[in-house]
Amino acid sequence: MSGPIGKRTPYIEAVQKVTGQAQFAEDFQFSNMLYVKFLRSPHTHAKILNINYSNAEKLAGVCAISIGTDLPIPFGVLPISPDETAMAVNKVRYIGEIVAAVAAESEKTAHEACNLIEVEYEIINDYLEPEDSLIDCSPDEQIHSHSKNGTNIHKVAELYFNDPKKAIENSDVSCTRKFKFAGVTHGFTEPHATVAKWNDDETLTVITATQVPHYLQKYLSKVLEIPLHKIRVIKPVVGGGFGGKSDPFPHEIITSYLSIKTHRPVKCVFTREEVFISNHGRHPTKMTLSVGADKKGMITGLDTDIVIDGGSYGSFGVVTSYYNGVLLQGPYRINEFGFTTTRTYTNKPQCGAMRGHGAVNPRYAMEVVIDELSQSLKMDPCDFREKNFLPANTLTVGQLRITSNGVLDCLKAVRKKSAWDKRYGKLPAGRGLGIACGFFISGSALPINWNRYPQTVVHTKLDFDGRVVVFSGASDIGQGSDTMLVQIAAEELGITMDRVQVEVADTKLTPVDLGSYSSRVTFMVGNAAKSASIKLRDELIKTISREKKVKPELIKFENNRIFTVDNSINMSWDEGVEICLAGRGSIVAMGYYISPKLGGKFKGSGAGLSPSYSFGAFVSEVSVDSKTGAVKVEKVWGAHDCGKALNPLAVEGQIEGSIHMGLGQAVSEELVYENGQFLNSNFIDYKIPSTMDTPEMDITIIESDEQEGPYGAKEAGEGPIHPVLPAIGNAVFDAVGIRMYELPITPDKVLKAIQDKNKCQ
Repeated sequence: MSGPIGKRTPYIEAVQKVTGQAQFAEDFQFSNMLYVKFLRSPHTHAKILNINYSNAEKLAGVCAISIGTDLPIPFGVLPISPDETAMAVNKVRYIGEIVAAVAAESEKTAHEACNLIEVEYEIINDYLEPEDSLIDCSPDEQIHSHSKNGTNIHKVAELYFNDPKKAIENSDVSCTRKFKFAGVTHGFTEPHATVAKWNDDETLTVITATQVPHYLQKYLSKVLEIPLHKIRVIKPVVGGGFGGKSDPFPHEIITSYLSIKTHRPVKCVFTREEVFISNHGRHPTKMTLSVGADKKGMITGLDTDIVIDGGSYGSFGVVTSYYNGVLLQGPYRINEFGFTTTRTYTNKPQCGAMRGHGAVNPRYAMEVVIDELSQSLKMDPCDFREKNFLPANTLTVGQLRITSNGVLDCLKAVRKKSAWDKRYGKLPAGRGLGIACGFFISGSALPINWNRYPQTVVHTKLDFDGRVVVFSGASDIGQGSDTMLVQIAAEELGITMDRVQVEVADTKLTPVDLGSYSSRVTFMVGNAAKSASIKLRDELIKTISREKKVKPELIKFENNRIFTVDNSINMSWDEGVEICLAGRGSIVAMGYYISPKLGGKFKGSGAGLSPSYSFGAFVSEVSVDSKTGAVKVEKVWGAHDCGKALNPLAVEGQIEGSIHMGLGQAVSEELVYENGQFLNSNFIDYKIPSTMDTPEMDITIIESDEQEGPYGAKEAGEGPIHPVLPAIGNAVFDAVGIRMYELPITPDKVLKAIQDKNKCQ
């Protein structure tokens, strides 16, 4: 390709970010601004008997106070699970839930007013562990009245294909293990922030750190009872999300309501503690996983029973429940397969989507058990995996359509680079290697709100100044999607990237896109942008062909020039633009993406469906101090099949970020509660790995040819995290001979496992 596609390209906003010029939501200021603070529940579970805010109203500088009954309409990012209100109505369900909101002339005044609000509570029995939520309880004790069968169960997802239990029972070797995973949170740099402005023409403008402008617009309309066309949502530069900004949030609705109530702009900026309280991170999970294999090392069956702690509200939980099981269908062929996932409500902040949504914890369990089976069969773990890989262009037993598949090339790459065959099982005591493979979606084939509309729409516009503007609702949250849009337009039109500008994630200006989640943007938005750019180019070709009387197929675009091979036409881009726009004005073209029809007809068949899947293989090298139990990840070799790398620099960055985030969940990160109260809601006590903890990384991009992706591309943002954790866990076994069934792998757990092992010898 002659243009920027496939070339290492710095992000177009990089200079603005590093020089401090980029505008985040908190940076927006309006005259006459008010500031909102929240009164939060001190209880895990309690009825609200009375709220008295008369003293708060009297405080100078207080302009408005709102409580839950002002905004009673429920919402939720999944329309099948609308169980949340903007503030607690009648009862609170976790410590930190918003009970009241104050808009005042300053944050200090708003905070003081919150302290003057008096709330009378009646304590209800709480449910802090998922096992407790499985037990029958009285209607008053139910966290949500819609929970089934008098329990606090939110969702039971179950799919079985053939008879995995029998297959495992009849296997030559089998392994059943229990795993436990702590809850973790996203740790994004920028706290939640929102600015809302009720305008003189009775329209609402909301500037907010979100991954889903379209869905937020939809639920603002629903809860505030304002027509959709009167609401404008703008996503400015966002300082990270990782799924943690992919829901409509209560503070966005409340801030908007207070702006409407006061007819003044209102700003809300979270403290770091408030970010932790809002959570929406990865679910704490307990899992029993069974896998069988024959003597040749072929997997014969997989059966999984999973219980996940959903916290107080649904969020993405219905999807999470299915993803925990259904995404275990790859990267291996397993014909006897099944799972049951139970998501419970508990009186803690809700869990939701986080990088690698729903599949990270089960992947750890699967890859650890595969290593155990390899050990039982005295097979090399790499050889075992290679025997069982799904081939390209096939269907899984659960009707997931596998197209391109570079997993074997990924495995070969890390096996060679890590000198696996020479070093595995042969390193000095306390040093070890571990292997793991991964599998993830490239966009969900079904939209969250089921409809017949496209997944995404992109407009391209050419104007008299020779500038091409790309309009897209896609949300760049640091993954480089804005840069991708510019690359695609420049590639198809044969112009340099400086001639392309983007207008993105503004519901007034840009067409609909469903947001940045499920690794959908490169595949879906990329396809739409390519289509729109080709249509614009074709329109230019048609006009120039007619004006210059040459065959359309002879006209080429490259390096800001329009020409034919025989040089009968050789003009600058600007000259061509003048010809094409004469007598007609701007040219606008539209591209869109609709997922192909996929899946079976059974209940739950929509879960995990994607037009394409990414694959990967990682090797980790660790050192383990047998005296302290400390685990240090020394080096990681990562290979990821992303189809065509549209921007290798961005792909490498995504893989490196996945390694760092996976490292955190593997060895240090966990949300700690005591009686429902956060004990580590800050970056001192919540242990994200530092630069000193970050291992050496050796990254390999594997390019398979994904026929349905833009230029052959598929995802690279979430898939790479899945193999990181189990590669570390398996390396610990190679180093000191212990299997770790609980994450994070902290020194105390390692030391206990070593001691238990020594007792048995």
